[in-house]
Amino acid sequence: MSTPRPLEEFARLVDTVDWATDLWVGGSVATGDYLPGVSDLDLVVITEGVVTVEQRTTLRRWHQELDGGVGRGANLGCVYVPETVAPDVALAHPTWTHGRLIQRPLSGIGRAELVRHGFALKGRPPADVLPAMSDSDVRRAIKSELDGYWSWAYRRPWIFRDVMISDLALLSMARARHTWRTAELITKSEAMGQIQAPEQVIRSIAARRIGVATRRRPVREASAARRDVGRTIAALKVGR
Repeated sequence: MSTPRPLEEFARLVDTVDWATDLWVGGSVATGDYLPGVSDLDLVVITEGVVTVEQRTTLRRWHQELDGGVGRGANLGCVYVPETVAPDVALAHPTWTHGRLIQRPLSGIGRAELVRHGFALKGRPPADVLPAMSDSDVRRAIKSELDGYWSWAYRRPWIFRDVMISDLALLSMARARHTWRTAELITKSEAMGQIQAPEQVIRSIAARRIGVATRRRPVREASAARRDVGRTIAALKVGR
């Protein structure tokens, strides 16, 4: 797979500063499941120290220029992690996502994907810096995702009216159930065959993943997604 152009441009920007020591690629690009215009670009930059106010200004400018130019529609996101605290899973770091700079931890699942499948465009491979992820660690990461964001989302039914969220929910639950059983990480494409939803909803997701416009049925899709989130959380709580 060729490197997406927004990623090439981002790597060029990272190379212009000496405080960014490593640039890692995770997610769908790392697993070979990248779909232009559909998939996100999931990146991590390791920094020499805590990101300063001046450095935040620099990286905010990078992302705004990318999002308004060659990266328009690419959903390029990046977590900026100081090497000194990289092993700490609980700490929040500057994170560019969906047009905003926020504070967010590098999630356990993100770490597992980087250690098992990620690669470096600059610096050291992820597995040389981050702690190894055992099968038990991966299962704990899945549990954390379900107990955290997805439990929060389940209590807010209106969130699932957003097609991006409903699609993500059904794919994430299929991946979570598989990983809980096997400790293996699978791609969204591989998870398509394990979605638990009405066939029409599954067909709509499959069409959107190849860029085909579909007729939205927000109530049906939102209901299917929220129901799957609820039953997956419940199943894992009792260890099934």
